[in-house]
Amino acid sequence: MQNLRASLESRQIGIYFGFVVTAAFAAMLIPGTTALEISVNPALALMLFATFLQVPLADLAQAFSRGRFLAALFAANFVVVPLLVAGLVQFLPADSMVRLGVLLVLLAPCIDYVVTFAHLGRADARLLLAATPPLLILQMLLLPAYLKLFLGERAVGLVQHGPFVHAFVWLIAVPLALAAVVQLWAARHRAGARVTAVLGLLPVPATAVVLFVVIASVAPRLAPAINSVWRVVPIYVAFAILAPLIGWSVARLFRLDAPAGRSVAFSASTRNSLVVLPLAFAVPGAVPVLPAIIVTQTLVELVSELVYVRVVPRWGEHKSVTASQMR
Repeated sequence: MQNLRASLESRQIGIYFGFVVTAAFAAMLIPGTTALEISVNPALALMLFATFLQVPLADLAQAFSRGRFLAALFAANFVVVPLLVAGLVQFLPADSMVRLGVLLVLLAPCIDYVVTFAHLGRADARLLLAATPPLLILQMLLLPAYLKLFLGERAVGLVQHGPFVHAFVWLIAVPLALAAVVQLWAARHRAGARVTAVLGLLPVPATAVVLFVVIASVAPRLAPAINSVWRVVPIYVAFAILAPLIGWSVARLFRLDAPAGRSVAFSASTRNSLVVLPLAFAVPGAVPVLPAIIVTQTLVELVSELVYVRVVPRWGEHKSVTASQMR
């Protein structure tokens, strides 16, 4: 079982790219792939359940008590990243719908699959997992204020809290509770331990399924708004390059250890696109431009995450080795 799990993890990049390419071809060749949209949240919930199983939930209270990590996380996501976004939107056209879409997605830190990618990228997934409730609450409170700051009064009534609450319940609370039950079962019964070992194979396949479902279901939405899409791609690419470096720099400023610093880097660069997408559909006259702009960020981000899980684990390695040798 361990050999199969190690094999999956060592081949994860190739597996993910294979699913991404297959989903793209499916979206182009098979009519009606947008119907897969209803399976996005269940697929995400399964992926997060598999991830939560890999994290000792008994350690969450200790992780949540790490005030310096939370300070660095909040500073990166709600101070430094908004400054980056404020600079990037200056390169966008004056079209308010285009700017609204970019702001909606880039100002909201991810609360779901960032935990999975952080785990794969040798970050401290426990810390991110413990931080998901305050991250969600803060973005619910701050997003309307940021939109008002960047776009003016007309943006105040555009953000609704329903999608955020729904995402927290079904993508965080329910999978976390199920993972806790399974871990408790595994600790007390041999059958539970065997089931947990089998479920330990799920993170890579579940993540691959999420990639397929998201891309296959949302790619067809890009065509009607292709001109707007091409305008935002350079902004998203620039964000994908700069945001993890900013997160890592903030973590170093707060003197976090390497795994915690990687967590801040992943959080700063991963956005809440799947949660804010319903907000876009609720804006009058937003379809197809606003959803297409948000979906484009999802596609750029998913490709970026495949790079992050290969590159970010190297950050802080030399320092960790040196410290170990000194001890």
